[in-house]
Amino acid sequence: MTPYLLYSDGNGNIFEDQTLYAIGRSGWDAFEVPEESWIVLPDGGNLYELPGRKGIGIDVETGEMRLCDKGWAVAAFIPPAHTNLFLAAYETEPDAPTLPLFCYTAAGWYNDQFYVTAVRVERDVRQECAGYDDDTIANGATHLMEAYSHNRLVKHLMENCCNTYNCPAARNMAMGRWECPVPSSPACNANCVGCVSFQPEDETITSPQDRLTFKPTPEEIVEFTVPHLETAPYPIISFGQGCEGEPLLMWETIRDAIIEIRKHTKKGSININTNGSKPAAVEALCQAGLDSIRVSTNSARSEIYTPYYRPNNYQFEDIIESLKVARKYGVWTSINYFVFPGMTDSEAEYEALRKLIKETDLCMIQWRNFNIDPDWYLGKINVADAGECMGVQQMMNLIHEEFPKLKFGYFNPPIERIKGDYNNDFAHWTEELGGYVVNGGQ
Repeated sequence: MTPYLLYSDGNGNIFEDQTLYAIGRSGWDAFEVPEESWIVLPDGGNLYELPGRKGIGIDVETGEMRLCDKGWAVAAFIPPAHTNLFLAAYETEPDAPTLPLFCYTAAGWYNDQFYVTAVRVERDVRQECAGYDDDTIANGATHLMEAYSHNRLVKHLMENCCNTYNCPAARNMAMGRWECPVPSSPACNANCVGCVSFQPEDETITSPQDRLTFKPTPEEIVEFTVPHLETAPYPIISFGQGCEGEPLLMWETIRDAIIEIRKHTKKGSININTNGSKPAAVEALCQAGLDSIRVSTNSARSEIYTPYYRPNNYQFEDIIESLKVARKYGVWTSINYFVFPGMTDSEAEYEALRKLIKETDLCMIQWRNFNIDPDWYLGKINVADAGECMGVQQMMNLIHEEFPKLKFGYFNPPIERIKGDYNNDFAHWTEELGGYVVNGGQ
């Protein structure tokens, strides 16, 4: 089974080119995709054209690679819980615009269906499109804003995140379930190339959402998070969201909020998504009652991390230390690992990741899709050749074989998964939620 290449006419219409088979990209190079790497485009996925780019495919008659000259290249956005295995293969024209901050997964057409190169790494259904109900969300958002009419953070989450940007976490909050977002910091100590909440005015792209503009108080945080932890199924509250800077810059506020929250409820899980830049702050939060931490990184190597994150007053070694500190307190640790085929699966990266897992006693890898223009990213971090690569799926397999206790996923797990039997508990959860049964996840 080999899908045909897709192309766009520039007017929102997508066609298959039956003279070309679809292929994939890894790093700077184009490759034939193994048959087992193709899956049907999952519900919630989207296709979009890549202006100024011509797709590369394999000629069905000659077997040679060539460009599709019928229109622009096409890529897929794959929904959460899935990780991309290959990027869309194309050749970029000199005047092509920089692509927005989305993932660009290889896609094709076969047997009247769209296919993508991806694997499901998480059985959690918390961001399944079928699980959202617009009326429930609208009513829930209205109720929260009325109930907490003086709370700036609730207003930000419902008006901005939920109603304007359709943030999945904020929509779940409006539905009173699972992971509740708690943005807390308007500032950041990194200058990430692909920052989703702030881009310099002279940059060629814009951020897809607005950043938090105020510093919430512990009282504002406690007011709505305690009821969520008390009433939501499998509740989590998570500091550190796409609509803010770095939450560790507000660690005193977060510490005070955690202490106060735990005076009122012992239920649920308190998590922080962070760049891990301040180990001492992480220690203070662990002492206050933090249950889990997720540290974001594009690499397990300092030389790849630093030109992307462009850190202020911290270094790569600090994020390693933060993971170690958290494990010292028995806190669940994950890395939010930005997967970029041709970089993530390089032999050098594989060895560095093995070292990180061993050194930090890591609990989980969240295999996240890297939302960024591939050419722009590689140019920004000055990588002309990533070296020998093994394939993302092969790398996942090797890591799982060597570290069988290390969990794979896409989302922060609730405390029931952290403390109980990870697989059996979650099987019960998915059954409760309507019997979504999928493969993948460890």
